[in-house]
Amino acid sequence: MTRYRAVHRILGFISASAAAGALIAGVAVAQPPPTGPAPVPALDLDRYLGTWNQLAAIPQPFNLECARDTRAEYTQDPQGNIAVHNRCTTWTGGTNEIRGTAKVTDPVTRAQLHVSFPDVPGQDSIDGPPNYIVTALAPDYSWAVVTDPSRLSGFVLAREAALPAPAWRQVRTAIEAAGQSPCFYLTSPTTGGIPDIAPLCLR
Repeated sequence: MTRYRAVHRILGFISASAAAGALIAGVAVAQPPPTGPAPVPALDLDRYLGTWNQLAAIPQPFNLECARDTRAEYTQDPQGNIAVHNRCTTWTGGTNEIRGTAKVTDPVTRAQLHVSFPDVPGQDSIDGPPNYIVTALAPDYSWAVVTDPSRLSGFVLAREAALPAPAWRQVRTAIEAAGQSPCFYLTSPTTGGIPDIAPLCLR
């Protein structure tokens, strides 16, 4: 079985598990809070800039091409916004990459941003509502949990390719505090880190 098929089997498992859980629990199913996930109280953008490794994520169509080593690089652009450069190694060993811009939409915390990509329909305008919320952050900026107002996306980012067990426990707690389930996050294979794809709740 190829890794690509394995990803789709895991996606099917997650969808089936979510549906079954809802049917079994009925009205007792825990619902996310009515408001969006809260951003961290204050984000130091200068410290947040740099390279981040994606260690886990809620699967999205655009990252199904990524086999391993998914990274995001953030730098300040001349307009004072953040230049975004996302890249990964594909299943065929090539490189998949995209460039965009992140603009702060929350001047109080600076932890809510609108990320745009010029060639992505519906996401090509530099102005817009927040779609990138830093909802948890290690005090030393060694890891971060990012989601969006709908909670349909989620990313665990880290400066290094691997996190120690205590940090992973903090990450899972942060995901739950944001109104999400760690079971919907799949680990992202990283050279020097986790080598396979599995639901984060099983780690």
